[in-house]
Amino acid sequence: MTRPLTAAQRRMIEAADPGTGRLKGTEAQLTALVKRGLAFRHPRPPHDHFLTPAGHRAREAAQAQAEPSEPSDPSEPQAPASTVGVFAARAGGEPVLRAAEGPARTREVRSAWQGMLELRRMTNPDASTDRPCAWERTHLVQAAALALEAAGHRPAGAAEGEDGYRVRETPQPDAVAVHAPDAPTLRACVETLEASGWQAGEYTEPRTRRRYVLASPRRV
Repeated sequence: MTRPLTAAQRRMIEAADPGTGRLKGTEAQLTALVKRGLAFRHPRPPHDHFLTPAGHRAREAAQAQAEPSEPSDPSEPQAPASTVGVFAARAGGEPVLRAAEGPARTREVRSAWQGMLELRRMTNPDASTDRPCAWERTHLVQAAALALEAAGHRPAGAAEGEDGYRVRETPQPDAVAVHAPDAPTLRACVETLEASGWQAGEYTEPRTRRRYVLASPRRV
């Protein structure tokens, strides 16, 4: 179970620069956020620390908690408190609480995608935001799923055969497969991934004859 943030860590995250996500704090405090995946140390001098997409999500969650919200229906299942501040892109096929849907999820996805673009700007050698960064290349499924969800595509539900995209690992170490219920949706996924800095093309599975997308992060 993820340990909750300390009060000092919450204050640091909330005080991060709104535009760049730059953090201020002691070396020990910053290192602790890096270990939790909420911050990263820039490889070039002066080696400042910045929020990762998860860090941006944690700040968004803290801001949402500080704002008044509409009363919830007591009959609705509520997300466990331990999930607050943790964002996970939906690859499709995972069970989702109804309480985690709607405008709140839209805000979460938007914040995570903006954080990803900032991470690209800070870590790509030429500060480019039009192609994936090193983090995305080591988290292919999560990165592709975030790009799709941020563009408004709907992930498949937990039931087998339920409509929506599904992002899955492949035997290729630098590529993911994207499955969709019909040709127009599959083509729309290709267009979204290409616009997000991925190389994507449609292929046919030899055994089932089903069409799917094979996508990998563009390098140039």
